Amino acid sequence: MPNILTITLNPALDMSTSVDAVRPEDKLRCSAPVLDPGGGGTNVARAIRRLGGDATAFVALAGFRGQQLAALLEAEGVPALPFLLPGETRLSLAVSDRAAKTQYRFVMPGPSWDDDTSDELINELNRAVRPGMHVVLSGSQPPGLPNDLPAQLTQLTQSKGAWLTLDTSGPALESLWDNTKAVPDVLRLDGAESEVLAGHPLASIDAVADFARALVASRKAATVVLALGPKGSVLATKGLTLHAVTPEVPVVSKVGAGDSFVGAFTMTRATGGDWSDALRLGVAAASAAVMSAATDLCRPADVYDLLPKVTITKL
Repeated sequence: MPNILTITLNPALDMSTSVDAVRPEDKLRCSAPVLDPGGGGTNVARAIRRLGGDATAFVALAGFRGQQLAALLEAEGVPALPFLLPGETRLSLAVSDRAAKTQYRFVMPGPSWDDDTSDELINELNRAVRPGMHVVLSGSQPPGLPNDLPAQLTQLTQSKGAWLTLDTSGPALESLWDNTKAVPDVLRLDGAESEVLAGHPLASIDAVADFARALVASRKAATVVLALGPKGSVLATKGLTLHAVTPEVPVVSKVGAGDSFVGAFTMTRATGGDWSDALRLGVAAASAAVMSAATDLCRPADVYDLLPKVTITKL
């Protein structure tokens, strides 16, 4: 079994296309659509696979689109553990306006969960998680799941001797704050999530670093990574704070940058790399992802071209 397990509870079948220009009322002639398996943890596993690693994708699937998503994962060589649901997996549509160089993203709703399905999920995860695994819970939480699911998963991984990286948001993340026994090993937040939790703007690298250190000190997570967009990422853990950034790159699409980061970061840690190594490859993968089109992830050639150009600073 691979030592990385990604968990995606609200996946999406990603469809991307483009038009000359987006206009109301007109019938818009689109380019041939591209289909990709989507959702946070799914993309993390795909990024790891692209970078030469191995990860199993535990993914909740429903209906015909769920079957399509599973087939796309298989085609990319990503092993999957499907958790089958009634209903239909979400469809996410990305439409690029070639004239304006903008992108529009439309996300449809997915299946709703109930208490019985939630209990079955925990039982399945209990069977899937093994000692020494690096587990990644990434992406939005579907309606019907209890808000304390991240706390439950944190306690489950701790009991199994596994490592948990959490990359989620909203009430599910906020509920974790109230559970002092549930401390994830790594918590990743983007800039908007960080400012919501901080309750005020984080206008400088030092302010971001101070907030990350405060989260570690208050046991919100053992290690915190805060994303800063083109300014890189800040990592804080006990006794160490780092900032990593790549040179500026051309931005084609921001979709998949965070998932590419988490994939590269987790792969590095799972194969014995230290915090600096993981942060360095993570920011290189995130920058590489924004250089790719539509819903595409990081391309290995771009990642390894950027890697020696990453600047790491101790704060």
